[in-house]
Amino acid sequence: MGLKLILLLLLVAGCQHRHPIEQSGAQSIKSETALPFAWPFISTEYAWQGGNTQGTEVSLSTGASAEWQHLHQPGLSKFERDRRAILALVGDYRVSFQFIETMGFYPEFSPKNPYFSWGTERVHLLADAGDFIQLQHTLVMYFKAADGVVHGPMVMKHWRQDWQFEGAQTLNYIGDQTWLPMHQDRTGTGLWTQAVYQVDDSPRYIVAGDWRHQHGSSRWESAAFQRPLPRREFSVRDDYQLLEGTHSISLTPTGWVHQQWNRKLQQATALAETPRYLSAEYGLNRYQRIERPSLEAASEYWQRTGRYWAEVRAVWAEILQSDEPIQLKKRVADKSLYQYHFEYADELQTGSFPDEADLRQQARATVQQFLVQGDFE
Repeated sequence: MGLKLILLLLLVAGCQHRHPIEQSGAQSIKSETALPFAWPFISTEYAWQGGNTQGTEVSLSTGASAEWQHLHQPGLSKFERDRRAILALVGDYRVSFQFIETMGFYPEFSPKNPYFSWGTERVHLLADAGDFIQLQHTLVMYFKAADGVVHGPMVMKHWRQDWQFEGAQTLNYIGDQTWLPMHQDRTGTGLWTQAVYQVDDSPRYIVAGDWRHQHGSSRWESAAFQRPLPRREFSVRDDYQLLEGTHSISLTPTGWVHQQWNRKLQQATALAETPRYLSAEYGLNRYQRIERPSLEAASEYWQRTGRYWAEVRAVWAEILQSDEPIQLKKRVADKSLYQYHFEYADELQTGSFPDEADLRQQARATVQQFLVQGDFE
């Protein structure tokens, strides 16, 4: 199987690893028959879904990281401590993704199987302008074959998060591949907006929240917002259209934890005259710093492709300046937006490198064909 196809499968299915080993000889995170948290009396047929490949051994970092110590220096202003908390998200991690439905809101409700996957990921700093910080996630995956041979690294651009101090913009998803930009004066509030972008740099959401530093902990909590279904959901179900909820990010001495409290909203249709919540969901994503395996392949990927992705980001920054709704097509010529970008980025790693004008033209033309209406100059 070619590398491009493997990366495509990774992207479609989400991070594919299961049962990682923390240290040599350690126990795996869970067993196939273990009942997940929150449903202690349900049948053992209620099983985890997610990837099922084996990864290489991971060595976790120990002790308080330099980022943690930098964050907890005395005498910092609130703004500077906020900044250091965001910058502390940078690093090499083993990331685990867990989601479970915790309750239902209709009589025949039965919880869907919970989700678990993991991967190794580098979060690196793209930009730091003081009141604006841009972080890029990149998956670097190793796979262990049945004969024990480890293959990799295989690199895939993942999501991005932009942080803006007292940012005015909010971006809420309203369904049907449509986002509604809104602006609010947040001057003097001390809030930071977190803008999250998908693997192709198209928008996912922008939401405001507050960093709170108290009793040795640092935690950012978002306002309530709406966003599209993640791949782990839309690839297996189509009975609802929106995730609505809040989330938080908490720093730890050896990484950070992303928590989500979501409700799954079914929009009004011909069969349902009013919207209704189907269920509530809790998500727990742990970012644990690692010493190995090496994730340096992520930096090599960005050395070859970074100028192109910068042009893609510039295109989206221009589009998001508008107050008009943004609607995207799901596919063009039977391909998703990420496929066009990823294929072009693959060519940049092996062929001659185009000049800036060609990169800009490629980025603009690729995004433009997915906009349902409206042109930009």
